[in-house]
Amino acid sequence: MSQEIYCGSCFCGALRFRYTTDVTPARWSVRACQCAFCRKHDALSTSDPSGSLEFACDDPDSLKRYRFALRTADFLLCRECGVYVGATIETPTGRFGIINTHALDALPEDVADVGAISYDSEDETGRIRRREERWTPVTAVPW
Repeated sequence: MSQEIYCGSCFCGALRFRYTTDVTPARWSVRACQCAFCRKHDALSTSDPSGSLEFACDDPDSLKRYRFALRTADFLLCRECGVYVGATIETPTGRFGIINTHALDALPEDVADVGAISYDSEDETGRIRRREERWTPVTAVPW
């Protein structure tokens, strides 16, 4: 399989990402988290633990990092247009992230069906472990 690059951004382009994966869109794990934040943003997240993810922004003041609930990850929002583009977590084993597929510049036609999921039963340790195992390694961030 060959790696493909999928680019995305907020509406105004202040926050951007490059998601690299060799998983075909039809096999992506697209998740509709049922927490209040994700429902209000209509977020559909995906990640690939074997891929890579880069975030970028021209002006760091455009980036709003928001933490809630267990406060283990930074949810990345644009201060200019308000779009949620993804999230990152930094642990002793590295930095990992997810993207919001709604922020992709072009959503692949054959993207996998969405699965609703709830993480309410996770404690802090379990949540961090899941993210280390399932989220995409982040290779560049704007901060």
